[in-house]
Amino acid sequence: MKVIEKIIELGDGRSITIETGKLAKQADGSVVVKMGKTMLLATVVSAKDAKPDVDFMPLSVDYKEKFSALGRFPGGFMKREGRPSDYEILVSRLVDRALRPLFPEDYHAETFVSINLISADTETMPDALAGLAASAALAVSDIPFMEPISEVRVARVDGEFKINPTRTELKAADLDMIVAATMENIMMVEGEMDEVSEAEMLEAIKVAHDAIKIQCQAQIELTEMVGKTEKREYCHEENDEELRQLIIDKTYDKVLEVARRKNANKHQRAEDFAAVKEEFVAEYSEGKEESEINMSLIGRYYHDVEKDAVRNMVLEDRLRLDGRKTEEIRPIWSEIDYLPGAHGSAVFTRGETQSLTSVTLGTKLDEKIVDDVLYQGKEKFVLHYNFPPFSTGDARASRGISRREVGHGNLAYRALKGMIPADSPYAIRVVSDILESNGSSSMATVCAGTLALMDAGIQIKKPVTGIAMGLISTAGAEKYAVLSDILGDEDHLGDMDFKVTGTRDGITATQMDIKVDGLPYEVLAQALEQARLGRLHILDKISETIEVPREDLKPHAPRIVSMDIPKDMIGAVIGPGGKIIQEIQEVTGAVIVIEEIDGKGVVDISADNKESIDAAVARIKGIVAVPEVGEIYKGKVKSIVTFGAFVEILPGKDGLLHISEIEHRRLQTVDEVLKEGQEVEVKLIDIDAKSGKLKLSRKVLLPKPERKKKEENK
Repeated sequence: MKVIEKIIELGDGRSITIETGKLAKQADGSVVVKMGKTMLLATVVSAKDAKPDVDFMPLSVDYKEKFSALGRFPGGFMKREGRPSDYEILVSRLVDRALRPLFPEDYHAETFVSINLISADTETMPDALAGLAASAALAVSDIPFMEPISEVRVARVDGEFKINPTRTELKAADLDMIVAATMENIMMVEGEMDEVSEAEMLEAIKVAHDAIKIQCQAQIELTEMVGKTEKREYCHEENDEELRQLIIDKTYDKVLEVARRKNANKHQRAEDFAAVKEEFVAEYSEGKEESEINMSLIGRYYHDVEKDAVRNMVLEDRLRLDGRKTEEIRPIWSEIDYLPGAHGSAVFTRGETQSLTSVTLGTKLDEKIVDDVLYQGKEKFVLHYNFPPFSTGDARASRGISRREVGHGNLAYRALKGMIPADSPYAIRVVSDILESNGSSSMATVCAGTLALMDAGIQIKKPVTGIAMGLISTAGAEKYAVLSDILGDEDHLGDMDFKVTGTRDGITATQMDIKVDGLPYEVLAQALEQARLGRLHILDKISETIEVPREDLKPHAPRIVSMDIPKDMIGAVIGPGGKIIQEIQEVTGAVIVIEEIDGKGVVDISADNKESIDAAVARIKGIVAVPEVGEIYKGKVKSIVTFGAFVEILPGKDGLLHISEIEHRRLQTVDEVLKEGQEVEVKLIDIDAKSGKLKLSRKVLLPKPERKKKEENK
């Protein structure tokens, strides 16, 4: 067994080790990446041949976390890892998006990248190491791959940028991004920020790229150490250059003509492009046997013609498929309070992209419980994004939530979560249903989410909008066009998909995928500035619908009041076996949740009417109140004994009203005056210093009877 190691110094006393040759040696490539106690096993296997008629890169990336990595049992009845969590899906997408553009265009063999968290500690975050592990596994294999990449997390903590910060350090960060890059080029960016400027974001990307270059160089050296500089030979495409040229000659001008019609309807535009292809196929097929016609090649070559014609039109004419200028935003309309039964709702439509978004408010009992390997806790704010097939006119069934839906929902969640007030007592669920889609539905979700939250009466700090930017460029970006508010076609045919969200004062989240080499930072800077202007335009539009949050919640929304109680009174409010709190809820109709936070009891009381909340608050205040000598209380007679009555003056606090303290006159029996269940005003006249027993009096509150006049002496 020959184990080969490569150590990458981070410059602050920490290091990353890449090890190969020990584990999973039957895979095409296998490495273990270690930082602290965190270890990732990454493997890659690629088929020797491609399946027939495959003209894309069938890449699968799976990131999985083992509960045993941190010495934990999985939850649930089966006690084993099950379907991937949202976090695992998001990490898988981060790696996939960085790797995919770097396989050769004509490499179509099924390729599987598997990354497993096999050891962990609570401070080292594995998502920042997953891209390095996957790329290193490819680097030590013979699978064709253009050049190594790496991913790092860059965060700004106390004004200083830090690479791969600890989980504790990250809590104080105002910028948190994962950046993927090769030695020369940025490939992918995703993260969230606290309203940072475009210049600050670019600076963070540059800091990350400097760290990535060191990690890429280490992989290049590792490839040489294991002797995998020569990659496998492959031949996955058949080509017919004569047919390719014929299609270019016969269809290019016609495709360009269709592109220049400035048709804003994507379905009509697709039909017009398809008609050009059908016309060519009909002409080409005349006099030929069916076996002589390779429809797969025709489809691929025609797609290339369509792509080239549209790109050239944008670069030369500075016009787009729907007739817009490069920086122009599609028409926008929005509406709030569309769903009368929801606690908040909005419709946001931009061009042919539409989101119907709802907001639901709940109590602490509705908070999302998270039980991942490295994080356990609750989330008060969640956002779910749904992309049904009918939104693009597809006639197919919807089969569960896709990875794309998880990723798009997470981007919108990160965009909005920083604007939710920290002291909001509500659990908040935002659901975006995409009803139409032609580009940038995640950004429509951000806009609709902002509107729906304001409609619900959630006092968000500032409204947030988002925009998707595109790029069409020549090699080295000698000629380029930055496109605002891209169409689906422009995303597919373009060189960059750059989503930016923010307020008037700065960026809150971003997601960027770059599909070309050598994109200068100057182009990114222009894209960011164009995106800022686009965001502000959209913000002006939604402000016409609602400018600030409603002052109050909807009448049917739950009301929540929070109150603090002493820590040692939590048990008194709950009661033995929950008896007291259950009784309060039953009598008042309110829902009560108690938590211990920062050494005190925090009580959330919710109901759909003020009367129930007021009644519950009064009961709880009564329980936690401390009886004071001299105070007058309205109590209830709980029981009668021969020597007096026990009166409950506060919930759970009884005092003795002695028979001699009931009235000024002498009583033979207590029930001459009092009955069980009767309400009576009493005064607390003493508290026994040793036993704490309460001594009550009723007679001190009654007027003294007039004395009978004595008979005059004779």
